[in-house]
Amino acid sequence: MSTHSETSSEKFRVYRQKLFDQLETSTKGERNRIEYELDLMQNSHFVEVGGLLHHYHDSGPENPRGTVLLVHGWDCWWMWWHRIIRTLNAEGYRTIAYDMKGHGWSENDPRNRYQIDDFARDLDELTRAIGIEEFHVAAFSFGPFVALDYAHRYPNSVQSMTFFNFGYLPNNEFISKAAPATLNFIFNKMMRKLTWWLPAYMFARLALAKNSIMMHDINVGFESLGLCASEAIEQTTCQITALETTEMLPEKVRALKVPVLFVAGEGDGIMTPDNARKLQEMAEFGSYLSVPDCGHLITLELPETASEIILGHISSKG
Repeated sequence: MSTHSETSSEKFRVYRQKLFDQLETSTKGERNRIEYELDLMQNSHFVEVGGLLHHYHDSGPENPRGTVLLVHGWDCWWMWWHRIIRTLNAEGYRTIAYDMKGHGWSENDPRNRYQIDDFARDLDELTRAIGIEEFHVAAFSFGPFVALDYAHRYPNSVQSMTFFNFGYLPNNEFISKAAPATLNFIFNKMMRKLTWWLPAYMFARLALAKNSIMMHDINVGFESLGLCASEAIEQTTCQITALETTEMLPEKVRALKVPVLFVAGEGDGIMTPDNARKLQEMAEFGSYLSVPDCGHLITLELPETASEIILGHISSKG
């Protein structure tokens, strides 16, 4: 692996100090969670990409069977993959889970460049900076938009792709204008101002998830809100609901020359199974899997199932 900067971002340092402060007053259960996260942070690294520090978590055996790059979703961060990372590492795979700029522990962009092609360009620079040439991709929700654009522009490195909760949404001029305002109000104006996890969890449980979520993972989801730049949410919301993005999606899916698995939650009311099936039918090397009793948040709802799906897909492709 090439050398990289070990200078950390301010968001990383603030988060780590918060954990140290919590240790002094924590209960035994909380202490276990804090120590677990501090241990995870031992595998956190930073590299300058596009003039900004990007965080990535790099773990796995010394001689891995392969590498899996994990791409988080909209208003999320790398920690949404933490249970999946543990399983993939145990099965012999190296994992790299990174934070897009403006998310998690990566720096915010003072120039507010949060378009899909910006994220894809960053991903290319990141993979070259850390020295990975061939890898499998697993991506969730918004992540597949970035992964697709990356594979379209830089097609020689990806071995297979697993897309969770991603589909071809219906769109028209009214939706493309109304959806950004609605989503920005909910997540930027309302959710981001919450100081307590319970209202956020109740919303997610009612609108997004079909399964109860462990308390630690509720915290993981809640932390996403404070770590993500509001400008990133605003821009990505506008772009993924734009007619141009909808019209370009089939072209990018049809251009894929690697095996891609579209995984849908049967209870996902956002990216429905029908939406995912539409994309699968466009992909030359596409396959489809529906997960019973699952909503839109599979990485937190059913991490063991998500891990098994990734492992099954990449192992079947050699």
